[in-house]
Amino acid sequence: MTQLDTIDRKIIELLTKDARMSMAEIARKVHLSRVAVRERVNRLVDKGVIQEFTTVVDSAALGYSIHAFFEIEVIPSQLEQVARQLAKREQVTVVYQMTGSTTLHVHAFLKDTRDLAVFLKEHIYSIPGVVNVSTNLLLQRFKSILSVR
Repeated sequence: MTQLDTIDRKIIELLTKDARMSMAEIARKVHLSRVAVRERVNRLVDKGVIQEFTTVVDSAALGYSIHAFFEIEVIPSQLEQVARQLAKREQVTVVYQMTGSTTLHVHAFLKDTRDLAVFLKEHIYSIPGVVNVSTNLLLQRFKSILSVR
């Protein structure tokens, strides 16, 4: 585990809120030079604390009104094969292996309920090794960004 000081935590907090924030702007907010901030960010990336810089997109603006969450129970010997197959799907944004029964937790963006039905039938139920599927739909998001304390 990497030890983070208060400045590292503040830099991460600022980048979490706006990954496009310039090193100069971050430097002003944490009272360091731009070079010192760049060195800290590079160190955080090198240590794997910051794994990627990303953009949060409004899926509804792209025509995806359904956020589906699947709990997919699979035959243990086929877990990785099922996970890899799901991860290839354009609609899928997250594939996690969970504790407990041999379960994959999967998030997907879909256009509508018809698209959801097709996705279930053609891209989940049809995968060899899938034993059981539970589907939940997002109603309201309260928080989706990791905060560092």
